Amino acid sequence: MSQKQDDRPGDGRDESAQERADRMWGDLLQEIRVAQTGVQILFGFLLTVVFTPTYRQLSDQDQTLYMVTIVLGATATGALIGPVAFHRIVSGAQVKPQAVIWASRMTLLGLFLLLLTMVSSLLLVLRTATHDDGYVPWIVAGVAALYSLWWLVIPLALRMRKSEEDGVEKKG
Repeated sequence: MSQKQDDRPGDGRDESAQERADRMWGDLLQEIRVAQTGVQILFGFLLTVVFTPTYRQLSDQDQTLYMVTIVLGATATGALIGPVAFHRIVSGAQVKPQAVIWASRMTLLGLFLLLLTMVSSLLLVLRTATHDDGYVPWIVAGVAALYSLWWLVIPLALRMRKSEEDGVEKKG
């Protein structure tokens, strides 16, 4: 069997759709474990802020920022835990390839929400720590740019370069 109908050209693997789904599911779970730990710890710490005496001293704007941050953390946590529940519900239903696609989408959404949670947390902490809005947004924008570079731009550039190389090899 030279190429399975669902293999991507140039994949270089000789595996069935189910084997590929199993491999991709395992990879996804490893990725989720790393992100889940971080988002759950961050979310846990964020939950405690409202119970501190200094919370009431925050400006209305900072309390609103805190609430937005909490909601972002909650949704990031839910999106990153979602694939586990998804897998549990569809387990044994012979839909693993589709489950991998949906779990991957939930994970990407969770990572995007985690990025927003981390950026809004940083904004809240730096605003509270410095009481200066002059440079804080620039620092936060710089950190957000680095996250975007590391989490999005570099991987997409690598993926695009690989696709272009594969296209050139097919023509040549």
